[in-house]
Amino acid sequence: MRGRRPRDLPVLQRWLTDPQAEWRRWDAPYFHAVSTTTSLKAYVEHLARTPPDPHQRVIDVGGQCVGMVNRSEEEPAGGGWWDLGILLYDPALWGQGLGSRALAQWVQATFDETEAHVVTFTTWGGNERMIRAASRLGFREAGKVREARLVAGQRYDSVRLDMLRREWSPPEP
Repeated sequence: MRGRRPRDLPVLQRWLTDPQAEWRRWDAPYFHAVSTTTSLKAYVEHLARTPPDPHQRVIDVGGQCVGMVNRSEEEPAGGGWWDLGILLYDPALWGQGLGSRALAQWVQATFDETEAHVVTFTTWGGNERMIRAASRLGFREAGKVREARLVAGQRYDSVRLDMLRREWSPPEP
């Protein structure tokens, strides 16, 4: 992982603003592509105008931006709760452990760089790969809202997973 560079912007523009991108089937597919595409276009424009944010990093493979991680502190500030996000754009890279490694690095970076006491992320019950990857790292189900997400006519739970700092044990390289 690394900070965003200006040369990453065309890659981010391409992947984030493509309403047909495969990642959209897994990352909050219950939001309509039209509205998310509009907000993601504005987000990419924001990235082009602002310096890199330490709470967002690029996932780099061979010098190429292939995804991003982010984190945000839950209110109130200073409470020690950070919510994480991860996105790998290209399905050709899925299923190779890259997402798990990136998530492990991001958890470690979050504990190293913040006063986080607990880290969380939220997904939907149909994103089984993400839930398995997080579980292998030690995340536990912290809660769910049953049948809260409608995807392709089927109901799924909204799932939140968490990990306390004292529970973190980085995986062997």
